[in-house]
Amino acid sequence: MNNQNTIGFLKSHKKYERRIALLPQELSKLTDPNSIYLEKNHGSDLGISDSDYTVLGAHIVSRDITLEQDIICDPKIGDADFLHQLQKHQTVFGWLHAKQSQSITSVLVETKVRAITWEEMYLDNRHIFWRNNELAGEAAIMHAFLLTGQMPYDTKVAVIGRGNVAFGAIKILQGLGADITVFKHNQEELLSKSLNEYDVIVNAALWDVNRHDHLISLDDLAQMNAGTLIIDISADVGGGIESSHITTMNKPLYKLDQINHYVIDHTPSLLYRTASKSISQAISPFLNDLIFKTENEVLNKATIIEKGEIIDSDILDFQSKNY
Repeated sequence: MNNQNTIGFLKSHKKYERRIALLPQELSKLTDPNSIYLEKNHGSDLGISDSDYTVLGAHIVSRDITLEQDIICDPKIGDADFLHQLQKHQTVFGWLHAKQSQSITSVLVETKVRAITWEEMYLDNRHIFWRNNELAGEAAIMHAFLLTGQMPYDTKVAVIGRGNVAFGAIKILQGLGADITVFKHNQEELLSKSLNEYDVIVNAALWDVNRHDHLISLDDLAQMNAGTLIIDISADVGGGIESSHITTMNKPLYKLDQINHYVIDHTPSLLYRTASKSISQAISPFLNDLIFKTENEVLNKATIIEKGEIIDSDILDFQSKNY
């Protein structure tokens, strides 16, 4: 039995997703870079050549061979089209969002893989990917305001949430002079009563999948002024913003009841160089443990499915209440 794992790093096939998980500077720090397999042209969007990886000892291979490795890493792995092809000895490593998607959970259970999800990786009570979360807020604000032809200093903005995503959004809004009010989760009634006071509403709150109500319902849209912009960074369809559905980079906006909606679910890819750097730095401390099968508390706690068995209590609780 091999006492080491190989890790395959995929180049995302999600349209307009250009973030990658491993840069050469972090690869150079690994004990055994020979265990790393990267899909051909892995870093081409960032101007990184395949030889920048191979000179350090990694392998550049086809997509099919990348998918044969013990551990499969892709930042947006939850959106991938290959999950059903995986084998029971493999591990998936990336943002899965299985709690928000029963279909993803079902595939992972059926294939009997191990699933380590990035959204559950915490160290010292801080999310490992806190910088990427900030970038989600920063990128969404810059992009949405450019698309709607306005500057933040001309707007009154409500921000829902106080986490890393909200912090990133607020950083940009404050820097560009917006008039900001921040709402916490327990101030939903106050928000509902004041919706008509804001030009822009930013949702940066992670929604509890066990809830069946909304921060802003379809009926609430009638209280808002025509032309109001909702920037739903959380992008939990059917969650905090009832009227939200996912938008894309080439069609980022839609209008419903005279209210503009922006609901791109991977805004850090707009800042793909900075995002890739932050991801690579975040995962690099864990790669040796993954390769050498070393016990790691962070990785263990982020494991939501093991050999087809759901071990995440939140997913089990959601299933018990809804099925």
